[in-house]
Amino acid sequence: MRFIPVAVLLLGSFTVLPAFAADAKAWLDRLASAEHTQSYRGRFVYERNGSFSTHSIWHQVAAEGAVQERLLQLDGDAQEVVRSNGVTRCASGELADPVVAGQAWSERGLNPEQLAKSYELRLMGESRMAGRSAVILGLAPRDQHRFGVELHLDSETAIPLKSLLVNDRGQMLERFQFTDFTTDAAAVTAGLAPSDNCKPVDALESDKVVTQSWHSDWLPTGFNLTSVTRRRSPVSDDTVECLVYDDGLARFSVFLEALHGATVEDARSQLGPTVAVSRKLVTSDGGMMVTVVGEIPLGTAERVALSVRPGAEKAVQ
Repeated sequence: MRFIPVAVLLLGSFTVLPAFAADAKAWLDRLASAEHTQSYRGRFVYERNGSFSTHSIWHQVAAEGAVQERLLQLDGDAQEVVRSNGVTRCASGELADPVVAGQAWSERGLNPEQLAKSYELRLMGESRMAGRSAVILGLAPRDQHRFGVELHLDSETAIPLKSLLVNDRGQMLERFQFTDFTTDAAAVTAGLAPSDNCKPVDALESDKVVTQSWHSDWLPTGFNLTSVTRRRSPVSDDTVECLVYDDGLARFSVFLEALHGATVEDARSQLGPTVAVSRKLVTSDGGMMVTVVGEIPLGTAERVALSVRPGAEKAVQ
């Protein structure tokens, strides 16, 4: 389940005492390991761009560390996904399309030391969510190139019971909030079995890892290249190179596809926290379409798109 970056910019600036900063890091350490150690069942609300949806989730961690999960959308078109150790086993509705083998259900593990370089960690008090006590943990961005996060962590398990994400103007971009939550083992086990509508999913081979042939002359401080892959374009027979960058919390991807002389227009859009910026890059062989997609500010995505160049030189931060 994706806890990050469903989350809120912490407005204002103040000095964090060392003891409180240490406590904040301790909670972040607990959060980093919670999903791989804690079983739970819950119902949550997801809000994005003014629309709402409700979901149930069952998350079971076996004694040997194996993780079984089931997610069920409760309103609108039926949507169901069942995964085992991050691999989709069956799905219903639009989610029944083939998926990449080994695709993780949640974001990769958090690194508190890495995050502290780009975010100021703050303990902001206590709250009550889904009938349970929670500790409020804030991650305030140290620059304008990422969003801030506010997490209400369950006092017992460190699982986020609520998370918010807002831009630098204090506007909420995304909200995730449990309305019901339990760690009762029987309740977790009872809901793990897929329904008859959950169809087995044929996994595809993972994208091919390739040598980097493009780079960005500029990247926001703290963002590092984490993977370079090549995949087949969904609209043509060409391949698309994909460069993925993250700062340990936020993530964005840069896609590059040959145009072969096709006429295209630059474009930019935003849906909630997710932005997409496309621009034509003139080259000697007909041009390339560069598209930056991720949960970063629009201006940051535009600057990255403008900085893309051939070759694998290291970007300036």
